[in-house]
Amino acid sequence: MAQKPTDQRHQSQIDAGTTGRKRGHAFEKELADRISSVKKTSSLFCAPPHTHCITGRAEIELLRYIIFTEKISGFDSIETEWLGGHATMEKCDATKQKGKGTKSKSDIVVRFHVGKEVIERGVSVKVCNKKSPTNDQIYFTTASAFCELLKSHGIPVSDKAVNAMRCFCGDSGFTPDNIGNSGFKLSDMVADMSSRASDTKRWFWEELPTSARKEWECDIFSKHQDKITRLLLQKAYPNDPIEPSYILHQTHKCEDASSRSMAIFSMDEIVKYSRRFNGFHCNEYKIRKGSWKHDPAMHLAPRFGFVQFQRAGNRQHPTQLQFNLKAGYFNDIKADP
Repeated sequence: MAQKPTDQRHQSQIDAGTTGRKRGHAFEKELADRISSVKKTSSLFCAPPHTHCITGRAEIELLRYIIFTEKISGFDSIETEWLGGHATMEKCDATKQKGKGTKSKSDIVVRFHVGKEVIERGVSVKVCNKKSPTNDQIYFTTASAFCELLKSHGIPVSDKAVNAMRCFCGDSGFTPDNIGNSGFKLSDMVADMSSRASDTKRWFWEELPTSARKEWECDIFSKHQDKITRLLLQKAYPNDPIEPSYILHQTHKCEDASSRSMAIFSMDEIVKYSRRFNGFHCNEYKIRKGSWKHDPAMHLAPRFGFVQFQRAGNRQHPTQLQFNLKAGYFNDIKADP
């Protein structure tokens, strides 16, 4: 459903989001088309560079990476599908997977036809069109839906922890000015409300009840970091017709398609490198702009590995939970020991 702007600034935000999405979809579609037209040459079967950050033609470098990783010695033909637009109701290729959903974490599907065998792999495509790397959104959902995703994959989340995450997002009845649905008391959150000069529509991470926050930090994110990272990148849509096995990320604005800067990973690799980079931790920050820029408090921003998450807080989706890959994560790869 189209969003209704409340003022010109809001309209500009909607337009910027639409423009970015369309640019991303255009690149996905172009990449799928280019892969389908690639001719089989010996260069495709050469080992890719010993780095995840690569400069070249996206279609060639992606195929080389998959061929090398999968140990594909030859193929008769390549077929692709573009699925990226399904999640945002754009026109795209109809999935060939029968009896499953249409939304997919895979933006394109690559199929290698090798005799009677078909090797099919999904690819998640990320596009940065800025001069320097930016945060890249990987999942956008409600607090309750995120908790259900974890529970559906065997990660226990107590009712108290669910309510705490809803407080963090500012769901109705879970806010500082109305906490009635949460099961918590104001004294569970802060010692003195009169000294609180922060946003009245949400609780900050450091304000969550101690036991619930400890459950999230120690029992959920720390114990299940790899699994949660994989869920966000690969398994966030129920009945996904084909989960992505690879990520291709254009790292910044491209001026020449023959020398595109990109990072390519298998899912196993990015999950491993994310954990190696860091476990669960919190970064301190102050509110620098907006209605609460005079808030003197230091707040905590939760992180695990390359993943950071926060309450969206925008006019379109104020209480959604937003997960991003940190800006420039591909430059923070720690080599294998």
